[in-house]
Amino acid sequence: MKCKDWPIGICSWSLQTDVAGVADAMDKIGIEHVHLGVRAALEDKGDDYLAAVQKQNWTVSCTMIDFPQEDYSTLESIKVTGGIGPDEYWERSRQLFVGAADVTVKLGVKYLSLHAGFIDESDPAYTKKFYDRIKCLADAAGQKDIMLLLETGQETAEELKHFLEELDHSAVGVNFDPANMILYDKGNPIDAVRVLAPWVKHIHIKDATRTTQPGTWGAEVPWGDGQVGTEAFLNVLKEIGFEGVLAIEREAGDDRFGDIKLAAERLLGFNG
Repeated sequence: MKCKDWPIGICSWSLQTDVAGVADAMDKIGIEHVHLGVRAALEDKGDDYLAAVQKQNWTVSCTMIDFPQEDYSTLESIKVTGGIGPDEYWERSRQLFVGAADVTVKLGVKYLSLHAGFIDESDPAYTKKFYDRIKCLADAAGQKDIMLLLETGQETAEELKHFLEELDHSAVGVNFDPANMILYDKGNPIDAVRVLAPWVKHIHIKDATRTTQPGTWGAEVPWGDGQVGTEAFLNVLKEIGFEGVLAIEREAGDDRFGDIKLAAERLLGFNG
């Protein structure tokens, strides 16, 4: 399934089910590409999970690793617990990333994504630690000939651009999520794509409305019902020459399968 020249995929974790459930949903919608969560491959019965994935006729566009301590209940909780920032979890997070990189190589995939945490350069000690840890992960990825993709949203596009330019690492790119720019209230996603264009390798198709109460989350909504601006977003991907996969992500709502199917239909209807 394609939207113009871009394959349409699905984020495996969106459906909150097992490999068989994801496969069933993909078959019903007609999707063959998947952004695959791989933490299950590093836990109990991880070999079974990986074997089940390998039996599917999927094209894995990117893998994803998340971390057990992450708490997304509020903006403040995720700022404290997210990504590679918390010192007490760093070694475990590093090991999970390295394991995920090994799984990515086994699956023959070139991208591994994660939420790294908040880029905050107001504290020099934190800034150095954050740079050093991303470099550590990027070096590990580069040694395996894969690329680490940082997901957008927790900082402005200009802040992320500055970070990427300062890091200057060939094994680091961006998984661009337009809704996160709105959910975190970090700017206009259309403008952000242009700012981050040199690093954008993979896309999440997700929509949202911006909060009216600063310091709180915006609201995730089905693709096309929010403030991303779907036509403008897809057109700016054409403008920057994006050649990757559009992976539908849905992390809210009572009918995730229905919302993902609707997003796929709306993408297929794009005539830009």
